[in-house]
Amino acid sequence: MTTTPAAPLRVGELRPSQLLHTYGVGSVLDLPNLSVTVLGLDFWERGRATEVIEDRLLAAVRGKLGDQVEQLRTPPYIPETGDVFDEWARVGVPVTLFPQWLRCSRLQCNRLAPASSGVFELIQNPYQPEKTRYVHGCKGQGGSRPVAVPARFVLACPEGHLDDFPWAFYVHRGVVPPADEAHTYRLRERGTTGEAANVYVECSCGTKARAMSEAYGEKAEQNLPGCRGRHPHLGRASGCGEPTRTLALGATNTWFAMQLRVFSLPRAETGLDQVVEEYWGQLTLLASLPADTAKQLMRTQSCWPELEPYGADAVWKAIGKRANGQDDESGTGDALDLLGPEWAAFTAGNDTELRDFTTRRVSVPREERDWLAGVTLVPRLREVAALYGFTRIDAPEWGVVSTADTRRAPLTLTPATWVPCAETRGEGIFLKFSEKRLREWERRPEVEKRADVLVPAHEKWRRQRRLPPGHFPGVRYLLLHTFAHVLIREFALECGYGASGIGERVYADPDRAMAGVLLYTAAPDSEGTLGGLVSLGHPDRLGMLIRQALDAARLCSSDPLCAGHDPETHGRLYGAACHACLFAAETSCERGNHYLDRALLVDTVLGGGAGFFGP
Repeated sequence: MTTTPAAPLRVGELRPSQLLHTYGVGSVLDLPNLSVTVLGLDFWERGRATEVIEDRLLAAVRGKLGDQVEQLRTPPYIPETGDVFDEWARVGVPVTLFPQWLRCSRLQCNRLAPASSGVFELIQNPYQPEKTRYVHGCKGQGGSRPVAVPARFVLACPEGHLDDFPWAFYVHRGVVPPADEAHTYRLRERGTTGEAANVYVECSCGTKARAMSEAYGEKAEQNLPGCRGRHPHLGRASGCGEPTRTLALGATNTWFAMQLRVFSLPRAETGLDQVVEEYWGQLTLLASLPADTAKQLMRTQSCWPELEPYGADAVWKAIGKRANGQDDESGTGDALDLLGPEWAAFTAGNDTELRDFTTRRVSVPREERDWLAGVTLVPRLREVAALYGFTRIDAPEWGVVSTADTRRAPLTLTPATWVPCAETRGEGIFLKFSEKRLREWERRPEVEKRADVLVPAHEKWRRQRRLPPGHFPGVRYLLLHTFAHVLIREFALECGYGASGIGERVYADPDRAMAGVLLYTAAPDSEGTLGGLVSLGHPDRLGMLIRQALDAARLCSSDPLCAGHDPETHGRLYGAACHACLFAAETSCERGNHYLDRALLVDTVLGGGAGFFGP
């Protein structure tokens, strides 16, 4: 990461996946001595960002942002060298200071002022970027200058805007003093708990100090100004006027990613044909050239490192085969239907052996054949995720495709022509449920009765967030999602991966007879493909692990409270589920631990008879 392009300064490091999932464009990063926000794509060095080819994901992004999106690219990066003043130290994801208001960390001082006021001085450290900091001129213990830390509070609104807290407006109770008057502000704590009621803002003009507790709750709308429509990551402010909300710096609801994720699927029978298909946009012009000329030019293409192992002659034949074949149909169909093509690939009757997609069908364990229709091992897979926006205050709907675009904060000042992405590789196990058995279960009166409890809770949850009614995923989804969570816990004990390193993909659509789950690992390097997860899918091990997982799900250490949880009371999106039995890490669950219910999977201590796997 580097500071703004006008004064590039390396201030820290992040993994590419973190720049999409946790600290993407518009998010606030809490560094050891600084707090910064990641700038928009207009400030990124596009030439240093590597293009990633994934047509299906690109089509989905275009479906959300428009046809002007041309590419998917990784964050800008060049390899490090031993020289901290070399070019690599000036290449990275640009950030800028936020919030702009800082506070002196010396307890006897607590001076509060903007960084641009000249009260604080920036101390740079190119050798140890984590020690870059602002300091205050007052003398601390031993005569050293104390560090200036970011102010603890910021403002946000549901439309995705973020702003500095209006300290002068707040302490003077809505009357901003003239700019030519000298005012000194301080932020003091009068208690030991650190809660907002014990934090006070003071001004040197003698106005009465004001507690930060008045910036929260029902009083906030009366005591805070309307939103200015500020996007600090874009350096732009436009009128908004929505009520603002005070957030503590570092709060988890400051930023929520809006991502689209796909697996790379086979588009040809051989590895060479697959690579040619992936890069056909670059290679199509070579098909009309003479062979000798084409073979020379293909070595100048950016995709040549992927093609070189096959040899120029074989590549030329593959290009001719592709040019004389049928028209490419990869762009047809619903671009936002990400699960349909994946379901078709995992349920195909043949095995696949490609660099980024390898599948092997194995037999179903004997004891599970009445409900399990197929098991497919996936020794190699590639997942590509793209960030196309974000929200604040409230998370996007799970999944983000159905989230209203009015809530999405932009990544750029103008319509984006590219979006950041990250690619990971891993392994997995795909389990296909029996459609006949599922439909019989869905028609049972006990299941319909349980749905009559879950659906009203879902509708209440949406009303509380002013969302339109509907979009309940159905009891089939809840069943498969819960099944995936209990297996993640069981697999983590056996495969060598941590539970947070195992992800899920749920395929549940009665209209298309889709019913299955994929449990997989994904990492930027080879650690995601060690084979430990795939080895659990063999018939002699899988059946035992499934039975152990179901037995563990029948009783929770929080029962009977967990089993008797009424989701409608507080508008929850889960039934019999809690941290002790089902909840998984944020990196594992595709729905944020929503839409889970043990009562649909097995019979709990309270009975009910809705469990798919019975007593």
